[in-house]
Amino acid sequence: MRFGHLEQDGITSSRVLAAMREVPREHFTGSDPADERAVCEAYQDRPLPIGCGQTISQPYVVAYMTQGLAIRPGDRVLEVGTGSGYQAAILAELTDRVYSIEIIPELASRARAVLDRLGYGHVSTMVGDGNDGWPEHAPYQAIIVTAASKRIPEPLIEQLDVGGRLIAPVGSAWDVQWLTLVERVSATQTTSRTLLAVRFVPLTGGNSS
Repeated sequence: MRFGHLEQDGITSSRVLAAMREVPREHFTGSDPADERAVCEAYQDRPLPIGCGQTISQPYVVAYMTQGLAIRPGDRVLEVGTGSGYQAAILAELTDRVYSIEIIPELASRARAVLDRLGYGHVSTMVGDGNDGWPEHAPYQAIIVTAASKRIPEPLIEQLDVGGRLIAPVGSAWDVQWLTLVERVSATQTTSRTLLAVRFVPLTGGNSS
């Protein structure tokens, strides 16, 4: 079974596991469905290049970050860094209110086409600077950032709903990065904790330094 290793590696959410098995990852890696080797490669537990200097994250990291958000049906979820569109599709299996921002127009266009082709038309996408979030649809019950910065952009924290969770890799592109989980416990207070050492491409845009 594809992704059978996820349960062994600590992914316990049945909803996340079902989403990972439902979304055809090979469509997001650009694999030719007739090329068995390329399709098998798409499901290996490692990141893969998607062009424009970006990557699609390894399946375990996608599942781990998604599980950490504890998404419920109907939650509004913001993704910063659409990339291939794969993470957005996973999120869309868990809630019908997904908003995703991509700063690279070529990737945004390609991801939009794949999402539409696979029936994820309810995912809202835009080209823009993810550091600023998407305030028109805030507050969000979950926010996921799929690129690393030295600090989590303040606008994203401001757009997190009370009781909401934000997960993001924190650190420079040349040093250790840590997945960090931020939880908003009140209108004025958040808590944060580090979870897992990772390696992501850098978050670009006005406030990413």
